[in-house]
Amino acid sequence: MARVKSLAAKKHKKIKKLAKGFVAARRKRFGAANEAVMHAGAYAYHGRKLKKRDLRSLWIVRLSAAAKANGTSYSRFIKALKEAKIEMDRKVLSHIAATDSATFSKIVAKTKKFTSQ
Repeated sequence: MARVKSLAAKKHKKIKKLAKGFVAARRKRFGAANEAVMHAGAYAYHGRKLKKRDLRSLWIVRLSAAAKANGTSYSRFIKALKEAKIEMDRKVLSHIAATDSATFSKIVAKTKKFTSQ
């Protein structure tokens, strides 16, 4: 009869492979490695959500600085963009503001008539 390999051994091998690079028992022993891998996965998941939040706040800071340089505030600029029906997201606008200030100034100029100061 053919030998049947343990399914537990397969699971342990998979977890230990994921724990590669960890230190001491967290790499060697299944129990400790399993716990470390589960926590690492949870932190990675949460980190991916935080990354999106952090990048959006960075775009807003860049837009705020560029808007101030063009004589308006961030909130007035965003409101004027919506009223002018210019549908550009913050990522694209901040990239334009950082790399091509002349183009950003033109965008601000198009929204000037919609700002009420």
